[in-house]
Amino acid sequence: MTSEAEAQIRDAARKREKSKAAFERDDAALRELFVAWRAQGVGPSDMARWSGMTREWVAKIAPKPKP
Repeated sequence: MTSEAEAQIRDAARKREKSKAAFERDDAALRELFVAWRAQGVGPSDMARWSGMTREWVAKIAPKPKP
């Protein structure tokens, strides 16, 4: 019974680690897109609507570029 528990827990932990790595990779890519498009004049409200994030969060990640 303990070997079954160990196997299931180890498997779940591996899946979690892979999911975490994928989330961090995809989150970084999204942040880079926010910054790049904000620099080209796309507003945080539009990007928030398209991404499902809040406008405030997008504006914090990609503030208005300084002239």
